[in-house]
Amino acid sequence: MTPRFPWGRTFLLGFGFFGISIIWPLFNSLIPPMLEDLGLSALVTGFILTWDNIINMFVQPWIGSLSDRTRSRFGRRKPFLMLGAPLAALFFILVPFVRENFILIALAILGTNVGMALFRSPTIAYLGDLFLPGERSKANGVINLMGGLGGAVALFGGGALYKLGVPLPFIVGSGVMLIAILVVLVAVREPSPPSEAAGEAVPGLRDALRQVGTAADRSGLYLLGAIFAWFVGWNAMEAFFTIYARAILGVEVGTGTQMLTAFAAALILFSIPSGLIATRVGRKPTILVGLGGMLLGLVVGAFVRSPTVLLIVLAVMGAFWALVNINSLPMVYDLSGQKSIGAYTGLYYFASSAAAITGPILAGQLIDLTSPASIWIFSAIFMVGAIVCMAMVSPRAASTPA
Repeated sequence: MTPRFPWGRTFLLGFGFFGISIIWPLFNSLIPPMLEDLGLSALVTGFILTWDNIINMFVQPWIGSLSDRTRSRFGRRKPFLMLGAPLAALFFILVPFVRENFILIALAILGTNVGMALFRSPTIAYLGDLFLPGERSKANGVINLMGGLGGAVALFGGGALYKLGVPLPFIVGSGVMLIAILVVLVAVREPSPPSEAAGEAVPGLRDALRQVGTAADRSGLYLLGAIFAWFVGWNAMEAFFTIYARAILGVEVGTGTQMLTAFAAALILFSIPSGLIATRVGRKPTILVGLGGMLLGLVVGAFVRSPTVLLIVLAVMGAFWALVNINSLPMVYDLSGQKSIGAYTGLYYFASSAAAITGPILAGQLIDLTSPASIWIFSAIFMVGAIVCMAMVSPRAASTPA
């Protein structure tokens, strides 16, 4: 008899991703205009927006691997949540109060980035800790539904609060994040760590890199390449959308932030269906369909100048993005063993962070040379690269129905 899927436990765990997803949409949509108002070019703004990803590229893989080896009365993952979330909230609240001073806002941004990097990998690693391989797409659907809900609340509510007072979305967003992480700390019971033979070391990040890099089947490398490419495309779009909306569509920053709610809302609606689809037909074909839909949306969006029509395009893109985003991390976990879940979570974020470093810098340079409208074609080119890499992933446990 097939065990019943633990929907309640999954929704409780989803509060962790809800908390994470409250901060980043506010960060990515509200901080770029502040930097632009300081007289910084799009290239410099893009570089500052990559600081979190530069930090993540080194800190998250290490923290994920370290959490695999951590033993405490709170568990393996919770100590990192208890340290990182309050630190991130404190510095994020400071951002709007120091926005007229470049040095101070840079320090506040840096502190926010470090705090978030300390607890994201351990939080997401619960997906591998608490669920069997066949359950992970469904579980990630629920978790991302909660994350999408957090993103939608942040974008719509943050845009409205921004109009009332610039500091409000930063204060409220930080408070909501802390409450969400507290739910995880109280409600989620960590499983006992996998048993180890005497003298056996827990695999770390270096072991995960060696396993993927030296395997005869190159599917792991192609998968990481696809993750890198699609995150270059979308992170660049997210970083510069409010600047695009203000310059090309003629709407206010707060309105541009709210427009992205259509994307987040579709992600919410299609999160659980995306996991169910992948469970039935396989993760690889599901992701390929999602990438194709994202590519089509980016090409269409390049020619749209009506905010209303663009809302529809963004909503459709959000549905296709759910097919990609829900199933990529479970595919990475299919490469790992139970003892190295944290390390492979770090490997996933290594690829996505490297992408988020590359995307805003290259896109910012392109915008400086052309116009904000070029961001659509830039992102489309990298979606093509993601499709090519994903097509080269061989059929295996990672890409067959769970």
